[in-house]
Amino acid sequence: MRIDLHTHSTASDGTDTPAELVRNAAAAGLDVVALTDHDTVGGHAEARAALPEGLTLVTGAELSCRLDGVSLHMLAYLFDPDEPELARERELVRDDRVPRARAMVGKLRELGVPVTWEQVARIAGDGAVGRPHIATALVELGVVGSVSDAFTSEWLANDGRAYVEKHELDPFDAIRLVKAAGGVTVFAHPLAVKRGSCVPQSAIAELAAAGLDGIEVDHMDHDDATRARLRGLAADFGLLTTGSSDYHGSRKTCRLGDYTTDPEVYGEIVRRSTGAFPVPGAGG
Repeated sequence: MRIDLHTHSTASDGTDTPAELVRNAAAAGLDVVALTDHDTVGGHAEARAALPEGLTLVTGAELSCRLDGVSLHMLAYLFDPDEPELARERELVRDDRVPRARAMVGKLRELGVPVTWEQVARIAGDGAVGRPHIATALVELGVVGSVSDAFTSEWLANDGRAYVEKHELDPFDAIRLVKAAGGVTVFAHPLAVKRGSCVPQSAIAELAAAGLDGIEVDHMDHDDATRARLRGLAADFGLLTTGSSDYHGSRKTCRLGDYTTDPEVYGEIVRRSTGAFPVPGAGG
């Protein structure tokens, strides 16, 4: 089985619609794909309706969190999307995205970049606006060569000149809320240093003690040494290890299935979940 547990659609900051994403996942030879848009489950219904035969959909979301001033992302799988407390927190994060993006546009203009809110809003469309949309605007303007080049301290990284904080969950609260909704939590790209500051090893230990299920190890932003280090931490703290593409369509260079999750780990994620179940494709 080929299993990719971290992808994005136009419901957040990907370029494939949810329907296109599941069709592309099947074409890429995947058996299982998780749709994990940022702080939203808005793409799930469309993905279900278009799910090709032979492909299984795992519903999820990537939750925006912050610990001791450091941003981090928590992948949440197979939770009940209607559980009210978790739904309310997702809404708070989404509601803060527009004023935050407007503030980043303002900072960029102060730095001499002729970006406009109208340009960013056009790029975001109906998706939950975020930094990748602003980065795409910088590419359009010729300020940077690629979306990844915008995520530096010069521009949009967590310590960047144009960075603006947003409402984010405490990760311990995120774990509690996801578990209460019957879901499973995996710390996304925990040592992706190119994105900015990362939480220390001690924080991963504390999250594990609080009920974190796993960490994303095989990811484009982790080199071989980092992956080896993370596997050691997972063994020390009893955590599952996943691999994922973090696919964003044409917005990033990664492709569906570039990194995958072991079928036994996937099976354990499904076993632990009670809020929702994987959706088998019926040829939608």
